[in-house]
Amino acid sequence: MPKAPSQKEATMLDQLRRAGLKLTAQRLAVVREIADDCSHPTAQELFERLQAGLPKMSFATVYNTLDALVSAGLCTPRVLSPGATRFDPNTLPHHHAVCDRCGLVIDIPSEIGKSASIGSARSCSAPRAPKLPAGFAVRAVEQIVRGSCASCSH
Repeated sequence: MPKAPSQKEATMLDQLRRAGLKLTAQRLAVVREIADDCSHPTAQELFERLQAGLPKMSFATVYNTLDALVSAGLCTPRVLSPGATRFDPNTLPHHHAVCDRCGLVIDIPSEIGKSASIGSARSCSAPRAPKLPAGFAVRAVEQIVRGSCASCSH
């Protein structure tokens, strides 16, 4: 018996339907694979994971499904380190910690309306945020913290 879809998965599938896309077996598989995946996979990683169960699925199908999720605002393409674009199903405001050694990406929650800085409070002599151009509307504030994850630090 197949497992019940998570809330995120159900939302993604509903949005794809609303966008007029058929829910093919391949699209369902991509959504199921990425919906609750906090590893920020690349399209290639998703393709490789799904290929055994769907050998006739093309890389283009994976990429096009990810593109549809991005267009629907359900997934965000992220360039967090050298290499391929990663896809993040977490659409809430957040930051990222990236391991320089193994490439692990970890979400760091951010609080809307609070300081966008990560870590301890700034001192009075700390540099101020840059002045934004007149009329510029901020959509998001994101920070990337780079270092070594627990596994690579040992």
